[in-house]
Amino acid sequence: MDETESGGRAELLTAAQMRAAERAAIDGGSVTGLQLMERAGAGVVAAALAERPALAEGAHRALVLCGPGNNGGDGFVIARLLAARGWTVDVHLMGDPDRLPPDARANHDAWARTGPVQPMAAARDAAPPDLVVDAVFGTGIGRPLPTGLEQVLDAVRGARDSDPGRSLTVAVDVPSGLCADSGRPLGRPLPADLTVTFHRAKPGHVLDRGPALCGRLVIADIGLPDAPVPGAVRWIGPWAARRTAKTGGHKYRHGHALVVAGGFGRTGAARLAARAALRVGAGLVTVAAPAAAMPECAAQLTAIMLRQADGSNDLCDLLADDRINAVCLGPGLAPEGAGQTEARAMVLTALQMRSLAKGRGIVLDADALTLFSWPPEKREKLLAEITAAGGCVMTPHDGEFARLFPDLASRLEAEPGGGPAWSRLDAARAAAARAGCVVLLKGPDTVIAAPDGTAAIHAAAYDRAAPWLATAGAGDVLAGLIAGLIARGHAPFDAACAAAWLHVEAARTFGPGLIAEDLPEALPGVLRPLGA
Repeated sequence: MDETESGGRAELLTAAQMRAAERAAIDGGSVTGLQLMERAGAGVVAAALAERPALAEGAHRALVLCGPGNNGGDGFVIARLLAARGWTVDVHLMGDPDRLPPDARANHDAWARTGPVQPMAAARDAAPPDLVVDAVFGTGIGRPLPTGLEQVLDAVRGARDSDPGRSLTVAVDVPSGLCADSGRPLGRPLPADLTVTFHRAKPGHVLDRGPALCGRLVIADIGLPDAPVPGAVRWIGPWAARRTAKTGGHKYRHGHALVVAGGFGRTGAARLAARAALRVGAGLVTVAAPAAAMPECAAQLTAIMLRQADGSNDLCDLLADDRINAVCLGPGLAPEGAGQTEARAMVLTALQMRSLAKGRGIVLDADALTLFSWPPEKREKLLAEITAAGGCVMTPHDGEFARLFPDLASRLEAEPGGGPAWSRLDAARAAAARAGCVVLLKGPDTVIAAPDGTAAIHAAAYDRAAPWLATAGAGDVLAGLIAGLIARGHAPFDAACAAAWLHVEAARTFGPGLIAEDLPEALPGVLRPLGA
């Protein structure tokens, strides 16, 4: 999957945006609906044969499941193209052919001159195929899968699983029942080995259950204009990190990041964040630690400076230095018991000082968020201070997000009654608007949202999967990367996007066996090819 910066595949289009792009091209006279359908079908066949080259030789058997809309029309094209290669093709239709949209009906009739169209229920008894094509419901599904269709898909899955490796299952656009906007299943989709979508990937391909259900993802060109779509979600790729190159100048030109540490025995997280900030190019990085933890930090830090801060008053004195232009709070911050009151005061002090020093960015991670999760008045106080301060990035994982935004999280946990289903993208956007800051919702499908609705997704999925990132301290490194980039002058949203990509790329560069300490050390190898 190529993710380019200009136009292109750096965008993720919702189902509505994709329909609008197709309609604009058709209305503009550059293409017809039948031409788009023919290109889509040809793209699926080409991708399937490339995925399993043995299918390109000789005659094989295909089972093509067609739905009541244009996705079904794509299926009829695929069936016709396979039959032209000498294949035996069983075609099954859900619904009445007289109710198909005009272009899908035209392709139904073209196939019917080649072979029969059988009812969908008969697919349960179809002969074992070499290729299964799921063209029942595409990006526009708005309701749960009908029970009868689920039974057919269950039977196809069972037959496939009883003879593993025989058949290749290909989904057209999305596996039927997968919400293209959220990645949430609306029923029991048939998992695909390969999903072929058109023009642009969709948010549902990279969010939630999307990657697990789609198998491998291929984006087929069907000849639509390559112009960027206003309001589209950015798909984070290397473009996000290409502006990180250093130019000349003294260290203060590249900023000064301050990372606030917890007490004795709790400084490891802050030290990880500080090292990441330094590795990503901040000119100076300082760890602020209480007196009891100073020896522990001094024994571990060399290029990173160390200052004593025993509470909010000391932190206030440190932040009087306006050369400190990024602050990271949260990793290992909160001691047990009564000390949490002072930790909360330090977070609020940093936010209030930020409102007096508008060029300073603040990253709130881990304990800086959970300290305010209960009772509700503490949570509202934090969100109000974040909004007043501006220039903040909060980086919750799902559990922290649920404690800060319980109403938004409960919508994510509820079973979707239809599509488009409420998504992690929707939740992050709503949280960003409420808090008045950039929200980076962590996960394999990391969503980054700004208060104005601008959003981007980084998917550690498909060829960018890095499951070894699920290790203690990895999130602290991410927070430090964001702080270091903010110190260097990157806007909070841009810093979060670049950090998300660098974080995963460093993990992929290192590979299995990764621990959090390895991430900053892998960064030079990631940054070098970028000219950074």
